[in-house]
Amino acid sequence: MSMLRRTRRVLLAIAVIAGLQPVALAHAGPPPTEPAASAAAAADVAGLADATAASAAVPAAAVQAGTDDVDAATAVADARVSADVLMDSYDQQKAWFASSWWNSAVALQTIGDYMARTGDRRYLAELDHSFETNKGPFPAGERSTDEIYGNFTSRAIDDSGWWGLNWVTAYDLTGDEKYLDMAVTIGEFMNEFWDTSTCGGGIWWNEERTYKNAVTNGQWVRLTAELHNRLPGDTLWLDRSQEAWDWYVGSGMINADGLVNDGLRDDCSSNEDTVWTYNQGLGIGAALELWRATGDPELLDTAKYLADSALESDVLVKDGVLTEWCEAAGRSCDDNQKQFKGIFQRYLMELADATGEPAYTQFVADQAASVWANDRDVAGRLGLRWAGGTAEQPNVFDWRTQASALSALIADVPREQPRRTLSAAASPAVVAVMPSPGAATRVGLEVDVAATSARPEALPVTVRTTGPRGWKVTADPTLRLHPSGHADPARATVPVDVRIPAGAADGSYPVSVTVTARSGLTYTARAEVLVAAVVDFAAGSPEEIPWLFDAGGSGFSGGGSRYADGESAFVYRFPFPAGTTSAQATLTIDNQYVVEVSPDGESWTTVLAEDEQIRDGSNRADHTLDLTEHLGADKAAYIRVSDAFPADGWGGGVYHVSAAYETS
Repeated sequence: MSMLRRTRRVLLAIAVIAGLQPVALAHAGPPPTEPAASAAAAADVAGLADATAASAAVPAAAVQAGTDDVDAATAVADARVSADVLMDSYDQQKAWFASSWWNSAVALQTIGDYMARTGDRRYLAELDHSFETNKGPFPAGERSTDEIYGNFTSRAIDDSGWWGLNWVTAYDLTGDEKYLDMAVTIGEFMNEFWDTSTCGGGIWWNEERTYKNAVTNGQWVRLTAELHNRLPGDTLWLDRSQEAWDWYVGSGMINADGLVNDGLRDDCSSNEDTVWTYNQGLGIGAALELWRATGDPELLDTAKYLADSALESDVLVKDGVLTEWCEAAGRSCDDNQKQFKGIFQRYLMELADATGEPAYTQFVADQAASVWANDRDVAGRLGLRWAGGTAEQPNVFDWRTQASALSALIADVPREQPRRTLSAAASPAVVAVMPSPGAATRVGLEVDVAATSARPEALPVTVRTTGPRGWKVTADPTLRLHPSGHADPARATVPVDVRIPAGAADGSYPVSVTVTARSGLTYTARAEVLVAAVVDFAAGSPEEIPWLFDAGGSGFSGGGSRYADGESAFVYRFPFPAGTTSAQATLTIDNQYVVEVSPDGESWTTVLAEDEQIRDGSNRADHTLDLTEHLGADKAAYIRVSDAFPADGWGGGVYHVSAAYETS
């Protein structure tokens, strides 16, 4: 989608937004223009929450008719496809995203933002599953390196804050009081670490009380204001929020350039440490929510000042694209920092909604356009570098970067629901074939087509396939979907047959399927077919994707391994060519692994297992597996890696894989 088309859609949304009912966010509308009494303000927002809870029970189409804006429909479709990719990494057994505690809270809140913005309600069950599964205590190493005390709290006070903010979002979506009650419980836990004896106030970052920083105090202002805005008749949380805000703006963490430094020194002066996007975003979000509570225009002015300072800064924005300090040459972003930019976009989206300022809406549109054009691979993964990677600074992809960049796409979805949407995604998006010499090869793909409509209707969809010259790519040319609202998209699976001519050279070849429907809707699913005679890849690299048959809730460690812990497992598939008489694979693997092989991906034989509870990688070694007796009728072989000791929170990690074969 061109930048011009995105810009036109955003400006149109601004022009009409004032007369629309917000979708699913209790605080989506601005407060009265004059400051209101806090009890009245709380009652107003509580009324919106009641309306939200009622509307969540029916499709969003019942709430508003929507428009036929094609660009708006495409923005929703982009977000839907990307949200589905994120949820592919959701671990159903542990009900989180392996293996990061606070990052999981932020990713779940991002999915909540997606549902609120689009009307899609498919992932409410996962939010509730995460709540019910993880609300109890866990020993250190099970969900975090820290012990989890229960109620999503731990020694890391900011980790607790992220969970509190997530459960407020869940409450806004569902109206279920248990989520709000949990947010209150987390708020009371955090309040124990408000301390006026050091630096005159502020929340400590950790239980040891060693650091007062921007993230924890930005969270605290935001959470306390959110609780006030959802608890009728409240004064306690409002008092806490106003006290915390006064301390926050007076702490010195906001520097002379309007940028938020990371925290305070022991002498209570600003440490002038790195300006991170999430600290800046939390400052915006904190001021905005407290403005909703009080109507104080100075708070809105401060939110705008912090946003303007960020957008005008070469510290946080490079060539118009939001960029983290750690993305610069010679640096790298850790698993925490991968998720910061999405938090900034969440709160900038709210500010753009509240003010309609063209600078904010344009920035939101620019980020989404750059992510979609430059930061997305063929598998639909969204990376760390929203402007795209380079040979010197390659992009990084995992579920954290997916959640972060998804927030950029969500921010570009207008609050007015489009009348219809249409999306398509290929599965697998990348597939490997190992053709027999001199013979044509055939491989199958599937394309998942999804549509929504404000009202029940039969929606004819046309399907068009394209592939490389000399290839034959075919699918049924038409299908019919029956969407009814936006809460649960209507879906159909389109089988795609790909015939690869004999003699195709090794390399990656693009295949695409374009679907079209009425109102000018069109969407293209992309796939790549890897023609390869050699298997040789590092875990986590782009070269791994074609061979990874099922990620299975696996994670990727900072040390460079794909790992499976607990009940998770991942599977590689090697489609050896017809005529293969013998095959073997070599895995570089460590820690607590079980390795199984299969001819069909269903019946498994254990060929390798670690019998000691090793956690330090000291058993890392190359192991060669003879696959000859485990080749299927189609000569494919499957390798599955899982955890030898699933109860202790560790698992087996694969670093490198290669395979070789012989043919008759």
